[in-house]
Amino acid sequence: MLIFILTFGVFSIINTEMGVIGILPLIAARYGVDISAAGLLVSLFALAVAVSGPVLPLLLSRFDRRAVMIAVLAAFTACSLVSAFAEDFTVLLLARTVPAFLHPVYISLAFAAASAAAGPEEAPKAAAKVMVGVSAGMVLGVPVVSAVAGAVSLTAAMLVFAAASGAALLATILFVRPMPADRVLSYGSQLRVLKEANLWLAFLAVVCLNGSIFGVFSYLADYLERAARWPAAWVSAALLVYGLMNIAGNLIAGRLLSVRAAQTVFFFPAALGLVYVGLGLAEGAAIPTAVLLVVWGILAGIGANIHQYWITSAAPHVPDFANALFLVATNLGTCIAAAVCGRIIDDMGIASVVAGGLAFLAGSFVLIALGLRKRRTLRAAAETA
Repeated sequence: MLIFILTFGVFSIINTEMGVIGILPLIAARYGVDISAAGLLVSLFALAVAVSGPVLPLLLSRFDRRAVMIAVLAAFTACSLVSAFAEDFTVLLLARTVPAFLHPVYISLAFAAASAAAGPEEAPKAAAKVMVGVSAGMVLGVPVVSAVAGAVSLTAAMLVFAAASGAALLATILFVRPMPADRVLSYGSQLRVLKEANLWLAFLAVVCLNGSIFGVFSYLADYLERAARWPAAWVSAALLVYGLMNIAGNLIAGRLLSVRAAQTVFFFPAALGLVYVGLGLAEGAAIPTAVLLVVWGILAGIGANIHQYWITSAAPHVPDFANALFLVATNLGTCIAAAVCGRIIDDMGIASVVAGGLAFLAGSFVLIALGLRKRRTLRAAAETA
């Protein structure tokens, strides 16, 4: 029950973040702003997450996790209700941005609480189940909210966000027991983890790994339309299938990381690299490209779990702070890689976008190899001591 509620809570948070993408044109029309101004609802949300990611989870780590999660879900529900009925665009923008600062608080707490409840051996499986909420929020948020907006109204679509977070809030109040911090760590003791080379190797590896995925995925629709020359309907279907395969990858990752974590992490860049090489060689041929997209979707789901595991396993003694760093690393990787791959496309054309993904994969492979070596050294020193 706890894992399910945490997963649904994560879904409601991610759905609020991503679901608005599909209704930006309707928002622009309703409030009389241009599409770039409406896009602030997405970009300012992301900026708030990046700013608060390293700070708020750390500051709130000493409080009861259930109480903090209730407060976050209540804030998201209230602000979503304000968003649905806002008459002024500035009010809408504020109602979207304010709860975004709490986004990394709930996500990091959800992963930490799930891992703690499952125990060390089953922690990767528990984290994988929570990660399903992330994938579902990203995959289902846009089409569901867009469909409601088209069938009913923009207000009804915005109320979907409030309904999801409200349901998660009610479930948390009714079924989740208090979860006081096992041990209260001082802020200084948690920040000292930033001195550890092992953590920085993991952090930079995740930046590159997530960059290798989202640097290419950010331009996937454009790639399929211009390089592969797929019809728009095919592109929409491909994006949906890719997202559903993400969810399947999450479930597979839980088993792999529980049994063969080091091998899974080490071989992941090579597996994804083969997919990118295959996409380049397929040159848009329908069947090979479709098959590769299915494999890529599964690998991306596995990769999302690797990101969380690789950083938190580098700092298991500060789980809340480590999960916050995981969110920072993934967002940083997305931002950097999207810019780099965009520049590559400008200089070399859309078909070359996979080259950017391969470059980030090469960097991640080196950093993972160094990280594994460092972990072996630390383990040997601990056993000797």
